[in-house]
Amino acid sequence: MRLGLFGGTFNPIHLGHLRAGLEIRERFSLDRVLYLPAAIPPHKATRELLSFAHRLKMVRLAVEGQSRLKASDAEIKRPGKSYSIQTVRYFHRAFPKGADLFFILGLDAFLEISTWKDYRQLFGLCHFIVLDRQGFSRRRLPEFLFREISPEFVPYPREHRFLHPTGTSVHWAPITRMDISSTFIRGLRRQEKSVAYLVPKAVEEYILKKRLYGNQEKTAK
Repeated sequence: MRLGLFGGTFNPIHLGHLRAGLEIRERFSLDRVLYLPAAIPPHKATRELLSFAHRLKMVRLAVEGQSRLKASDAEIKRPGKSYSIQTVRYFHRAFPKGADLFFILGLDAFLEISTWKDYRQLFGLCHFIVLDRQGFSRRRLPEFLFREISPEFVPYPREHRFLHPTGTSVHWAPITRMDISSTFIRGLRRQEKSVAYLVPKAVEEYILKKRLYGNQEKTAK
């Protein structure tokens, strides 16, 4: 089993998230990509964060009909903040016969990994797939890996990956860039503008039905 773990607040999930998951699944021959909405994100303000139930529902609507893209409620199954180290350990327990785990995240988030709980232990538990991000140069990745994680990384430039001493790899993965963000979508909603073609149709309908992110945001939580 080759399992991709795609974490985020997904507030809301949009077409950029879905396209990235699809491309990564195909490129790395993953059996499944799980979208994992964070219950209580450790590094993000929660002022504009909708309830976990709303965000999980939107993810489920977004991936409906996709057999290899799935929503997961793993982050709500434990109390407290959503630490990645606990998530990865959870999935190792959930697959006792073994699974190759691939943690999917953007370069912007990866460059902050040294602020994560027990971050060094993560490199012995899973592979990383680091996505291209607008405004962040890929040249920062090797320098960061050798300086902040381990000087013993072995680069494989033709494969766009770096081998960690434990046998896991950090992969660099350029993807189709879509100039969409959850922040932009929330801003459109506050201005009572359409979010059509930025999110899946089912997600758009859910946002409108529940009056999410707009003038009724406080009551929607």
